[in-house]
Amino acid sequence: MARNYTTRDFFRQMPNALLARYFGAHELFADLDFSAMKETKPDELFGAWLHLPDPTRNEMDAEFRDMFDMGCEKGFRAIVDEATWQLRKAPDELAAFVETLSALASHYERAMVSFLDHNEYWKGATRFYHADTLSYWRKRKHLAHNPAAVDEASMAQLAGAISRYFHTTEGRGKHCLVEPYRRGDLDYFFAYPEDYSQQDPEWVDGEIDRRPHNPAFEVVFVYSQKEGSLDLHFRGSYKAIEPLQAIFATTILKLAELPPDPKDERVYDLNPLRYTGFNFNYAVGSGIERIAITKLRLSSRAEKGERITLEADASEDLNAIYALLAKLGKAIQLHSYNVTQVELSASVALDAEKPAKSVTIRITHPNSCSLKYDELGLRLRQMLEDSGVEPKAPTEEDEPAVVEEPVEA
Repeated sequence: MARNYTTRDFFRQMPNALLARYFGAHELFADLDFSAMKETKPDELFGAWLHLPDPTRNEMDAEFRDMFDMGCEKGFRAIVDEATWQLRKAPDELAAFVETLSALASHYERAMVSFLDHNEYWKGATRFYHADTLSYWRKRKHLAHNPAAVDEASMAQLAGAISRYFHTTEGRGKHCLVEPYRRGDLDYFFAYPEDYSQQDPEWVDGEIDRRPHNPAFEVVFVYSQKEGSLDLHFRGSYKAIEPLQAIFATTILKLAELPPDPKDERVYDLNPLRYTGFNFNYAVGSGIERIAITKLRLSSRAEKGERITLEADASEDLNAIYALLAKLGKAIQLHSYNVTQVELSASVALDAEKPAKSVTIRITHPNSCSLKYDELGLRLRQMLEDSGVEPKAPTEEDEPAVVEEPVEA
């Protein structure tokens, strides 16, 4: 369920003692008796808050929004992941840190205590949390297994190359900043090139105004040395994907050039999903309760651009899509079509004490997947791999599977 931020709700979620610490550090509201205020009843505090100068209130409101966003299970895991890396040489200190946060009453408290007492973990944790919310990553395999360079010179090379690429091809990106982080076995790189100048309506000293400013847009790289793979998130022209992959390969992996990407039609092997006998495999304890196909897109092998999309309600019948496909098979030759896009409906219980979450997964041939890289997304990606939809890289003896027979009625 989406959580909508308001300052008043944020005050309600936080214990008065933590609010007193925060405002005390800013030398504000010394005349307020936070201990006398009723918990979750911040009317007096909110009234005082409204009379703060706009610049002061705006700066703190931005911090509150970050704490609110991080006040959830996904945010807590991001905090622990960043602390795990920074305290990798101090396991006892890490254990004490996790134990202290776990003893708190809510994720909101954990977020604010981390912000106040362990701010050295905060920036990296917010970056991980943000990456966990992103969809539509582009995967590139066959990148050898070189360690990622994270020294300042390599960061400058990566930032400079990204800047030059966008500045010469799109007229933006004059400046760029890159931040590297380590999360478990993965290397994260967050790049922030300068975007086109914008003039958005905004309030300035109590009046509406339009001021030019230069926001940043975002490029996120997630590299696995173990797998020799790179996942790239970029919301822009598809033409930029391979150049950005090449920039990463040469500046961070120190390769002479981007290695060729052999055409592996099994990156997402979707054709087997057209059969009623297809089984989704997942480990006991994964929390996955059910998987159903709700949409299939068929693309003609003979006529370029000819597509057929089937949608079915699988809430009552897991095989509803197959009944629809069987009807279609009476009118056309299904073996003349490949499955190029699938939508799955997954029910996953991450916590035995909470209702299962419903997740929609969209997979498009050859290598596009809507799953995120949070805990839930990783479990479902493992399910896809275990089910043969996203198999491991093939050996030289492997041959891409081709489906020639239509579905049985």
